[in-house]
Amino acid sequence: MKAHNPATGELIADYENDTEEALEDKLKEAQQTYESWRQRDFTTRAGLMFNAAEVLRDNEQRYARLMTHEMGKPIEQAKSEVQKCAWVCDYYAEHAESQLATEPIETDGSASGVRYEPLGPILAVMPWNFPFWQVFRFAAPNLMAGNVGLLKHAANVPGCAEAIEEVFVEANFPEPAFQTLMIGRDLTSKVIADDRVRGVTLTGSVGAGRAVASQAAEQLKPTVLELGGSDPFVVLEDADLDEVVDQAVLARTQNSGQSCIAAKRFIVVGDQHDAFVERLESALADLTVGDPIDEATDIGPMAREDLREELHEQVTKSVDMGAVCRLGGEIPDEGELAEGAFYPPTLLTHLEPGMPGWSEETFGPVAAVVRAQDVDHAVRLANGSDFGLGASVWGPKEAAGELIPRLQAGHVAVNGIVKSDPRLPFGGIKDSGYGRELSRHGIREFVNAKTYWVE
Repeated sequence: MKAHNPATGELIADYENDTEEALEDKLKEAQQTYESWRQRDFTTRAGLMFNAAEVLRDNEQRYARLMTHEMGKPIEQAKSEVQKCAWVCDYYAEHAESQLATEPIETDGSASGVRYEPLGPILAVMPWNFPFWQVFRFAAPNLMAGNVGLLKHAANVPGCAEAIEEVFVEANFPEPAFQTLMIGRDLTSKVIADDRVRGVTLTGSVGAGRAVASQAAEQLKPTVLELGGSDPFVVLEDADLDEVVDQAVLARTQNSGQSCIAAKRFIVVGDQHDAFVERLESALADLTVGDPIDEATDIGPMAREDLREELHEQVTKSVDMGAVCRLGGEIPDEGELAEGAFYPPTLLTHLEPGMPGWSEETFGPVAAVVRAQDVDHAVRLANGSDFGLGASVWGPKEAAGELIPRLQAGHVAVNGIVKSDPRLPFGGIKDSGYGRELSRHGIREFVNAKTYWVE
């Protein structure tokens, strides 16, 4: 596996893939470790998880720079990601025991109820866009539940994968409790089929989700899938544009627009449309695109050149079909930006269903804006997508709140951007996947809810 700096195209490091023999050793160690790890009490597990949080905080700068170099994340956002990983470790160290506590239930028996018990080694197939956060929101609950973790990370962030394993080693977890597998698709399928692996979680594309889910289903193994998103950002007629536009820019361009829960489709009701478009265009034009290691940079490069090409094709096809590109839409061809996988903030208007910029997930700094005739029309536009990960509504709290039950998504935010939080369940519906991560819902995805009944 090779790691390249997407800001410069330079090779950072070349990592050797695991051989089949090395993979077998790791699976054997995972199973053996599980047999002892599952017996550890919550106090012991929590102490080690608190250690992991401290390791993350102590190494914030190093881990942040690693993310920035491998996938181009602006450095200040990378630091925040490390801090968020520490938060999820602390959260589950504090709450896992109560979330998995035995639940007595009164029946005709003298004692009955539900116990929550671990399943075994769990495989996580993780993406590059949040290379630490995506992994820790899997690892923290599962290790606290008594499972052990196996990580198959994205091929372009192998250094992040090794560093995450290092966190748990430095925190004094048994070394095989969390292992990184340096493998490709062929051996990933072999791991999914292995009897020692008892569940699979994936964050990635719809195609990858379908492939992994079908492979796991053949083995009757549980899965959690967090897939793509094309989140609507609904602006009501009485919304305060001074506040809304600032949040719209953050919602669309965080992580250089490479986020499943980024706002991608901006639906503006009635007469607000023109003013919103003008302000959004001005705000996007003011963003600084450049070296992600520079703290002043707002938007870094996309993670790979092929991803930039795919995004640009979505923009150009939409324009060919009648959309209007008001800003951006051109690959840099001169200066420092031409050396990396940069794409400028782009604003599309006059979109219609069927245009790639509206109907597909655009994974980069491209905002698509349409006018809704009224609130009912806005809801139809918002729900007219194959995806259902997140949605946000902006306007007077009472009026905006009335749309919560009407929007088809796993998460609906009112006057706030969609974001993941360890205290709340996270996941989607429709092509955005199934199952939940985080909160008590997430920690119970890969456990056996065992009923007990005593005469």
